[in-house]
Amino acid sequence: METILFDRDGFLTFPENWNEELARRIAAENGVGELSEEHWEIIRFLRKHYLEGGLPAVSHVCHVHHFDHHCISDLFQSMKAAWHIAGLPNPGEEANAYM
Repeated sequence: METILFDRDGFLTFPENWNEELARRIAAENGVGELSEEHWEIIRFLRKHYLEGGLPAVSHVCHVHHFDHHCISDLFQSMKAAWHIAGLPNPGEEANAYM
């Protein structure tokens, strides 16, 4: 079985090792609970956006999906938790401060 590595801040070291089962496990460990279709929409959006160029603004994530502007905190507790569950790498110290 492949070992999944995380950095000191809990971010996945190699995002290519991410899969939906790992996302479910990270969500459970972070107290998010079972992932709904709304969770998956945001997770997929974050992964796609990251691969296309980086960290989207929280308000943009919610707006694009026609969710309440508090959708990240309502569904994931924080953008940092959503980023973890999406299996994305550490965005850096400055971005972490805003998550």
